[in-house]
Amino acid sequence: MKKFWKILAGIGALIVGILALTSNKGSKKQFKKDLKDSKNKIKDIKNKTEEAKQEKKKIEKKIVKQDKKIKDTKKKVKSTKSAKKTISDFEKKYRSKK
Repeated sequence: MKKFWKILAGIGALIVGILALTSNKGSKKQFKKDLKDSKNKIKDIKNKTEEAKQEKKKIEKKIVKQDKKIKDTKKKVKSTKSAKKTISDFEKKYRSKK
C-alpha cells in the first residue's frame, strides 16, 4: 500500500512538473511581447520629445525676434517727460487762479 501511494505521488509530481514547464513557456512569450511593446512605446515617446524640442527652439527664435522689434520701436518713441512738464507748468500758471 505504501508503494502505491508513493507511485501515485510520483505521478502527481510528474504531472505538476509538466504543467509548470508548459506554463513557463507561455510567460516567456508574453514577456517578450511586453518587452517589444514597451520598446515601441519608448521610441514613440523619444520621437515626441524630439518634436517638442524642435518646436521649443522655433518658439525661442520667434521670441528673440519679437524682443528685437520691441527694442527698435521703443527707441523710436519719443519721451513724454518734457510734454508733461509743459502741461503741468501751464496748469500752474493759468488754471489754478480761477
